[in-house]
Amino acid sequence: LPSVLRLGDCQLQTHCRIQKCTTDFVALTSHLNSALDGFDLEFCKALRAYSACTYRNSKVCRGNLVYHSAVLGISDLMSQRNCSKDGPTSSTNPEVTHDPCHYSARAGAREQRAGEQPSPPTYLFCGLFGDPHLRTFKDHFQTCKVEGAWPLIDNNYLSVQVTNVPVVPGSSATATNKITIIFKSYQDCTDQKVYQAVTDDLPAAFVDGTTSGGDGSARSLRIVERVSGKYVEMHARYMGTTVYVRQLGRYLTLAIRMPQELAMAYEESQDLQLCV
Repeated sequence: LPSVLRLGDCQLQTHCRIQKCTTDFVALTSHLNSALDGFDLEFCKALRAYSACTYRNSKVCRGNLVYHSAVLGISDLMSQRNCSKDGPTSSTNPEVTHDPCHYSARAGAREQRAGEQPSPPTYLFCGLFGDPHLRTFKDHFQTCKVEGAWPLIDNNYLSVQVTNVPVVPGSSATATNKITIIFKSYQDCTDQKVYQAVTDDLPAAFVDGTTSGGDGSARSLRIVERVSGKYVEMHARYMGTTVYVRQLGRYLTLAIRMPQELAMAYEESQDLQLCV
C-alpha cells in the first residue's frame, strides 16, 4: 500500500501545470508597455488570471517548489501594483486578448500562432536636427545641405516630408522650417490623419483640428503636447511608433521610433527616403 501511495503521488506530481500558468502570464503581459495608459489595469487582470491558475493547481502542485515560488511572486507583484484580489481576469485565448490596434500585441499573437514564444519587436530610430544633420534608420550620420522639400519617410504606414531652407542667404547650410506627416489609414484603428508644423506654429492637433485618430476610447493614434508651441509627440499605438517634433531656435527637429518590419515596408517607388 505505501508503494501505491508513493506511485500515486508521482502521478499527481506530473499533472502539476504551474509552467503552463507561468507561460500564459508571460504571453498576456509581454506586449504591455508600462509607459502607456491602461498598463496597471491589464497587468492586474493578468495577475489575477495567473493567481486563479495556480489556485486550480494547488492540490497537484503542493510539493512543487516552482509552484510555491510562483504563489509568493504573485503576492508580491499584487502588492507592488496595488492589484485587488477580486476583479476581472485576462483570458488566455490569444484571439480574444490581443488588441488588433496594439502593434506589440498583434505581433505577439502572430508569433504565438506560429508556435513561437513572443519576443519584443526590434525598433529603429531616425532623426533630423541642426544643420540639418540626419541619423538614418541604420545609424548612419549624414549632413544634408539640400534645399526644398524631401521625403524623410515614405512607407506603407507613414509619410514624412521636410522642407529645408538656407540658414543664411547664399549659404550651403540649411535647416528645417516645415514638417508634414501623414499617418495612413489602417484597418479600423485610424483613418488618415495629417499633421503639419512650420516655424513658430507647432500645433497640438492634426490639420482637421482633432487630436486623435480612430476610436477615441482606444487611443490608437494621439497627439500629446509636452511644451506649448515648442514640443509635441505623436503616439501611433497601432504601429508601435512615436514621432517627436520640436522647435529649437528658428528651426524644427524631428525624431521617429518605429518597428523595423514597418519601417522597411515600402515599394520600389518609395525608395527615396532620407531615413532609409
